[in-house]
Amino acid sequence: MDHTLLGFVILYLVLSIGIGLYAATKVHSASDYITAGRSLPMIVVVAMVFATWFGAETVLGIPATFLDENLGGTISDPFGAALALILFGLFFARPLYRMKLLTLGDFFRQRYNRSVEVVISSAIALSYLGWVSAQVVALGLVFNVLSSGAITQQEGILIGAAVVLLYTLFGGMWSVALTTLVQMTVIVVGLLWIAKLVTDMPEVGGVAPVIEHATAAGKFEFWPPLEWAAIITFIAGLLTMGLGSIPQQDVFQRANSSRTERIAVWGTVIGGALYFLFAAVPIYLTYSATLVDPAMTATLLAEDAQLVLPTFVKTHLPFYAQIIFYGALLSVIMSTASGTLLAPSVTISENIIKEFMPHHRMSQKKLLWITRSVVVAFTLLVVAYSLWSLESETSIHEMVANAYKVTLACAFVPLVAGLYWKRASNLGAGLAIVLGLIAWIVMEFIAPDAALPPQFAGLIASAVGMVAGSVATSPKSPRI
Repeated sequence: MDHTLLGFVILYLVLSIGIGLYAATKVHSASDYITAGRSLPMIVVVAMVFATWFGAETVLGIPATFLDENLGGTISDPFGAALALILFGLFFARPLYRMKLLTLGDFFRQRYNRSVEVVISSAIALSYLGWVSAQVVALGLVFNVLSSGAITQQEGILIGAAVVLLYTLFGGMWSVALTTLVQMTVIVVGLLWIAKLVTDMPEVGGVAPVIEHATAAGKFEFWPPLEWAAIITFIAGLLTMGLGSIPQQDVFQRANSSRTERIAVWGTVIGGALYFLFAAVPIYLTYSATLVDPAMTATLLAEDAQLVLPTFVKTHLPFYAQIIFYGALLSVIMSTASGTLLAPSVTISENIIKEFMPHHRMSQKKLLWITRSVVVAFTLLVVAYSLWSLESETSIHEMVANAYKVTLACAFVPLVAGLYWKRASNLGAGLAIVLGLIAWIVMEFIAPDAALPPQFAGLIASAVGMVAGSVATSPKSPRI
């Protein structure tokens, strides 16, 4: 049965690669590759926003955290993640869409200067390393479970990275759009159907008993104790992802690929709301496993809570349900991995490498070739980081939570001020970046577990730098 299940999974991977290669026929320029020609309809934008964030973290990481801790432990994701998408749609999508930018880094060059563009673009690209690696580590985990250990997690990481690279490399944003539309269908239909199967199991007996059991076990405790340290840590957990995810190329890229400004705004908001609501399904499935097989759950919790759901499906559900689940799981991981692999590669090629090339020789085809080369290089970096994180036993939840610290500390304030404060100046942006990064890095070394988390100290320092630098210089009209 293991070989048959693995065969179906391989067939699904081949289908995804085929869709990606078909998407490559629509790519004729760097603009097609990066923004899909700004031609995508509402349903595709909603699907991309939803499925890009609905990744390994949502299916494996969040439920594992819920089992280990409680609902309050998931404050960064899905609460912070959904908040970021909704805020981006309401306050950032419209003004950025009107600027007709290729990347978010282009905004920092137009609004401030070249130095601000390079530093923030580098920070944005760096922040993706942990995020993409989390998806690749999850792919390794899936292949390991599917093959009953015949494929090691390290080998699974190499296989998963190769598949995602193959279809992202040629199709770019078109590949992400088309594969995501298929993958979202598999995700929604598959997980809802599996939830019904689990609900009908005699050990579960419906949704209400699962909720009652979780409530009795204290799993729905959400608010922190009424102590300053706990409250600040709780708020920082929400805002690290809730604000730090806003100055990100992948979120911007999805909104910017929309056919109209209205689609850019509401496609992002609806996608964010759906993401938040649907994140409850994997939590429900994973907690149900504790009712069906308490012994297995206890053993896996001691080893790795991320294994609970895939192992439960493999040992307690019918074969056809296993095919659906693993198809859905691969869908969520690959859709997230492809989008988040493309985003930093585009940022590096457009906002860092391109500026060092002679402009009169930089054709669209050459920029496309450079972007694809960076996709390959970044994938190799992701694989190296994934293998290292496996050795250091860093969880998927930690990898994702850590990804947005750098952008919160140095990119969020310049973005908000650049859009909404006319007096925001180059000096203000420069000080915001420098002070934010220094405060964050210093605090990470001297007080990583302080009541005020390091990235939050960086955010405050960044805001102080922006205000001080902008007030110190003469007011300038924004160059938007």
